[in-house]
Amino acid sequence: MHSLSRREFLRTSAAAAALPHLANAIEPVVRPGTKADLKLSLAAYGYRQWLDLKKPTMTLFEFIDAAAGMPVDAVELTSYYFAETTNEYLDKIKAHAASKKLAISGVPVGNNFCIVDDAKRQVQIDLVKAWTERAGRLGASTVRIFAGNLEKGDTLEKAQTRVVAAIEECCEHAAKHNVTLAMENHGGITATPEQLLALVKPVKSKHLGVNIDTGNFKTEDPYADVAKIAPYGVVCQVKTEVFPAGKKKEPADLGRMVKILKDANFHGYVALEYEAAEDPKVAIPKYAKELRKLISG
Repeated sequence: MHSLSRREFLRTSAAAAALPHLANAIEPVVRPGTKADLKLSLAAYGYRQWLDLKKPTMTLFEFIDAAAGMPVDAVELTSYYFAETTNEYLDKIKAHAASKKLAISGVPVGNNFCIVDDAKRQVQIDLVKAWTERAGRLGASTVRIFAGNLEKGDTLEKAQTRVVAAIEECCEHAAKHNVTLAMENHGGITATPEQLLALVKPVKSKHLGVNIDTGNFKTEDPYADVAKIAPYGVVCQVKTEVFPAGKKKEPADLGRMVKILKDANFHGYVALEYEAAEDPKVAIPKYAKELRKLISG
């Protein structure tokens, strides 16, 4: 996954700090009730080495079967691994998940709204719209989206303006399909909480929130920065590692991450998105049990 060089990080952070007009448009997500409500999901991305459509050895149906053997409430079906996008195929996927008593929590999409060229950026917008329709048909509540990366010669302020406009267009479409778009802290121009919220806050739509990725902040204190965006979260992807700036990666304190979500009165799906070195088929069931215990505690 893309991450900024230190020079890019400092340059974009400084630019974001100079954009106060993008910082005060909307409030954090309004939560129903005062008690957090976390539901556990399993992300297909953790099985990417088998689901990769270039040489697949597992189908999404088989992934759903694997998830059904774990203590999870739902599956997160990454758009990269759909063998087809026909309505018939989508209906079969939905029915299969239902037969295993699993909801479909969300459909992550890979997109880049920073693209300067209008026509090429529209292709990215249309991609998100298409997957929003598919997510709606699947009964998924969220579509994870990215902001993207600066092109050479572009400025952060100009890119932010384009990204916000693209999000607004996609939110109008999401409203028609009862889906919420979830902007992820995915590096690029969302490398810090301030950069991420500079894109989310100006969009006045109840169909936009944040996808909290607990492993994507490469900052001095990833836990503190996750806490900053947690009040805006509509879905969360939990990683088993964190990457503090200037230090080696280290195992994530999952209990601390879950507490951050609960303290923010988070309501929604928490998807285990495994990216560490241990064999996923061995590690994922263990982490799913740990997260279930933490969420239920």
